[in-house]
Order: sequence, then C-alpha cells, then structure tokens
Amino acid sequence: MKKFLLLVAISMQFFVNAQDIKKDSIVVDTVKHWSVLGKNTLMFNQAAFSNWVGGGANNVGWLAGIDYNLTYEKDKDLWENIIIMGYGQNNTKGVGTRKTQDVLNISTNYGRQFSKSWYISSGASLQSQFSAGYEDGNNPEAKKISNFMAPGYFNMGLGVTYRPDDNLTVTLRPVNARWTFVLDPDLQKAGNYGLKADGDSSLLQFGFLGNAVYKIKLMENINLTNTASVFSNYLDHPDRLVLAYGAVVNLKINKYISSNITVDVLYDHNQIQKTQLKQTLGIGIAYTVNNGVKRSDRKDNQWWIKK
Repeated sequence: MKKFLLLVAISMQFFVNAQDIKKDSIVVDTVKHWSVLGKNTLMFNQAAFSNWVGGGANNVGWLAGIDYNLTYEKDKDLWENIIIMGYGQNNTKGVGTRKTQDVLNISTNYGRQFSKSWYISSGASLQSQFSAGYEDGNNPEAKKISNFMAPGYFNMGLGVTYRPDDNLTVTLRPVNARWTFVLDPDLQKAGNYGLKADGDSSLLQFGFLGNAVYKIKLMENINLTNTASVFSNYLDHPDRLVLAYGAVVNLKINKYISSNITVDVLYDHNQIQKTQLKQTLGIGIAYTVNNGVKRSDRKDNQWWIKK
C-alpha cells in the first residue's frame, strides 16, 4: 500500500511538472494585426461686434471632420485604409451662410513585402466633395462650379510602396488609371475638368501616380502631417502635372481639446490654370481612437532603431 501511495505521489508530481513545462513552452502572440487610429473633430469659431469703430460683421462657424487609418499587418502583408471626411460652414451677418470646408477622400492600398520596407502594391482611391461649390466666395446666388462627384476622381493602379515606419509612406505607381467624373448635368460642358464634349460625364487618363505621407513631431503635443501627390498623363500632355500638397498642424491642448491648422495647395490644368490655395484654422473638441498594436510598433521589429 505504501509503495502504491508513493507511486501515485511520484506520478502526480510528474504530471504537475509536465503541465508547468507545457504552460511555459506556450508563446502567446499578443500582437494585434488590425490597428485603428482615428480622430473625430468638431471645431467652432465666432466673432461679435457692437459699436466697434474698427468695423466687422458678426459671424459664427463650425467645422466637423473624421480622419481614420485602418491598417492590417501580418507576416509580409500590409493593407492600409484611409478615410478622411470634413465639412464646415460660416454664417456672417449681412452675407449669409458659406461653405468653408468640403472634403471626401477614401483610399486603400495593399502591399506584399519583397524586401525590407519595400512592398509590391496595388490600390485605389476616391476624391470628391459633399455639396455644390460656387463662384464669388461660395455664394449660392453665383455660378455653380462644382458638386458631389463633379468632379470626382477615382484612381486605381499597380506599383511599389516604401514604408520604413509609421511616419513615412511613399507609393509609386507607374501603371495607374485615373477617371474624372462629372455627374452633375449642369457642369457637363466641353472643357470642364477636361471633358471632351458637351454631355460627357467622365474622362479616362492613364499615367504615373506618386503619393507620399510624412509625419513629424515638432514638439510635445504638436504634430505636422505632410501629404503630397503627383500625376502625369502618358496619353495627353504628360508635362501637365497634377500637383497637390497638404499640411495639417495639430496642437493638442488636452485629451479632448485641440486646434488644427490646415494648408492645401493644388494645381490641375483641367480645373483652372492657376495655383489653388486653401487654409483653415479651428479650435474645438477632438476625440481620438487608438486601438491595436501594430507589428511595426514592436521594438523587436523596428530594425531601423539602434538597440
């Protein structure tokens, strides 16, 4: 009986040790392959005057927007999706309501890694606006010059992506189709946004597209995001480049309050043969969503950082 109890005790001890070894040998992968980084903003501006000799008109304005980046990273796969939407208005006494911001930008890009930081990639993007735009400072009584999907730009192409870290992404597509849509019948006139004839609703171009995003931390709670793109049409006047640059300076005041300064510069011969410039400034409520740890955020994967 004693020998039997001794044998049971030894067996139990062996079983417990085996379980401990088994638990220790299991490596749990805590990396989340999907990551979501998003920012929701609601900005306000206001001015009031009473017997002010310097002059001025009472006005109030608002600006709402979302900026989301949804990224999937696993092994050699990289899939990045960007959603940017923004709309704003300003009401000035004696003038009325005018649109101050109108942005719709959605893009997706999938890459398969073939070297450090380099990916064979393909992707698509859509750019447009939500409501009609008018001459004379967006005066609804003036001539209409744009509308939802008038113009709208859809790009789809194949190329390579360079992405050494989350702060820099460069995509080069020597094979890229670019469709310009003008779905508002009032704007389907020959020459508008490159249309060849009255009644045309779209224009197809084929050429080279380059995109770049570069993020910089200027100082604590102040960040700068730069975006740039260039398109050249192989089929017609490849020297007429479509150039775009955007800068967003975000000043974080606290967890929920922040200020944004944006600057956009655009040149597109098919729109207007002049350089276009837009600048906005706002302060208000901002809520950030940050869910998930990217593979590239792990220190053991950041080969460009000296250990």
